[in-house]
Amino acid sequence: MGGADRTIRIILALGIGALYYFNVITGTLVYVLLALAAIFVLTSFVSFCPLYTLFGINTCKVKN
Repeated sequence: MGGADRTIRIILALGIGALYYFNVITGTLVYVLLALAAIFVLTSFVSFCPLYTLFGINTCKVKN
């Protein structure tokens, strides 16, 4: 996972957290989005996304 990808995931997770904090999102949607935000943060910190492996996506520049 590339640096830009990790940054975007963290920004999205912070945005979801802000929506929850300011009560913009409610109900079941809160739990779904908070779970997604947690996954974004976790995959950002470990620099690995299992879905990328399944689909053959690589956002990290490879050194030759």
